[in-house]
Amino acid sequence: MAVRGLTKIFGDAPEEALELLRQGETKQSILERTGQTVGVADASFDVYEGEILVVMGLSGSGKSSLIRCLNRLNEPTSGEILIDGQDIVGLGHRDLLEVRRRKFGMVFQHFALFPHRTIQQNVEYGLEIQGVSPAERAEKAQTALSQVGLDGWADAHPGQLSGGMQQRVGLARALAVEPDVLLMDEAFSALDPLIRRDMQQELIALQSRMQKTIVFITHDLDEALFLGNRIVLMKDARIEQIGTAEDILSSPATAYVERFVAEVDKTKVLTASAVMRRARTVAFVSDGPRTVLRKMEDEDLSLLFVVESNFRLRGVVRDDAALKAVQRGERGIQGIIEPGTEAVGLDTPVRELFAPLSESSMPAPVVDAEGRLKGMVLRASLLQGLAEQGTAPEQEEAA
Repeated sequence: MAVRGLTKIFGDAPEEALELLRQGETKQSILERTGQTVGVADASFDVYEGEILVVMGLSGSGKSSLIRCLNRLNEPTSGEILIDGQDIVGLGHRDLLEVRRRKFGMVFQHFALFPHRTIQQNVEYGLEIQGVSPAERAEKAQTALSQVGLDGWADAHPGQLSGGMQQRVGLARALAVEPDVLLMDEAFSALDPLIRRDMQQELIALQSRMQKTIVFITHDLDEALFLGNRIVLMKDARIEQIGTAEDILSSPATAYVERFVAEVDKTKVLTASAVMRRARTVAFVSDGPRTVLRKMEDEDLSLLFVVESNFRLRGVVRDDAALKAVQRGERGIQGIIEPGTEAVGLDTPVRELFAPLSESSMPAPVVDAEGRLKGMVLRASLLQGLAEQGTAPEQEEAA
């Protein structure tokens, strides 16, 4: 999905407001001069297949107006919404209904379940509207209920379920139609904090299995940081910044973004890739102990990571072990490779690095998904990295 120059103005005469917006006037000044409300102002972004894109901002920022434009529940004033290359802004009513039914699923903050229908019948509703046969509806509904962990509840009614379970029903109903894009508008905001956290974790687990394309709206920064592959941060109907959690925390694009994220505990969000140092010198499995000692001397190191020719990590070798191998006349280092500190992934949260680094004198190797060495984290570089990111001193001291 691609959004280009999307603008939504609420009011019966948007043309003057649209022109003022193009001239750079603010949302507030346009309201005062025209009585028209700018809901979304010139928004452009892509939604990548299989990602969770979180759109967040405070009340009045335009995030809910934006998501409702994506399937034209709000009619855009100008701009393009491209689905598989087709601009759906220009579609007539019948074609638009077909796109909504086939391409989009939507989960609302309030569950919007039919109280007189069973859970099975609620989940089947979208399929029923599509004209799917009863047998196929039942099969798809059962599959969707299983996906959200509600096996055995098909014959219950919404009033018999907790809030979290009802929200799972809403999610199952959206999944049952097998949409290309799942729109979730403040989907967990009405839930108690503990249930909300459970649902966030359930969504991450579900996404790891199904790889849906999801646009998720929230006003909660912690929720955005937890769920989003990327985040669109909005203020006064405009997009302030688009990027990963690390992008936004490490390189805020505006003073507003910097203030917005100032109180975030960055150890929850930053990953090993943000604080690691590159391993400038390594030992290869094919090296001899004399070669390894020479590399250590050149870099004033007491140990080196050992890698295969494709940089897949094998372990570490120490200077004293290499020296003894030379004295024994050995020509290879295979017999002196140690396991070293357990490797961590590029996406390992920083907060998970403190314990292993405090228990070992060795740095923690950082590897990619194929086990190839990308860098290392020492305790000193970890604290330095956090300091450079602006993490509070008391968090560093506690580490």
